[in-house]
Amino acid sequence: MVLRFIGIDPETGGGNCPAVWLDDARKELVLQGWRADDEMMTETQRDSPLPDNEAVIRLPYRMIDIIRKAIDDAEAIDHPQLR
Repeated sequence: MVLRFIGIDPETGGGNCPAVWLDDARKELVLQGWRADDEMMTETQRDSPLPDNEAVIRLPYRMIDIIRKAIDDAEAIDHPQLR
């Protein structure tokens, strides 16, 4: 597996923070974020039950441009006609 690093939280203070990668082979976004607390977990599960193999994470708004770049890069590979 080769992950393509897209970006890290621009306000990181030591590298231990949310980050975004692309897995082009699996055609997936890979997100590292803060774990959701119990209150947030309860709220999200009202709309979507959480199976054991999934997680809810939080990412700050300041990462929108990084997430957008990951989506744009993935679309360029998966749907080159959209470019």
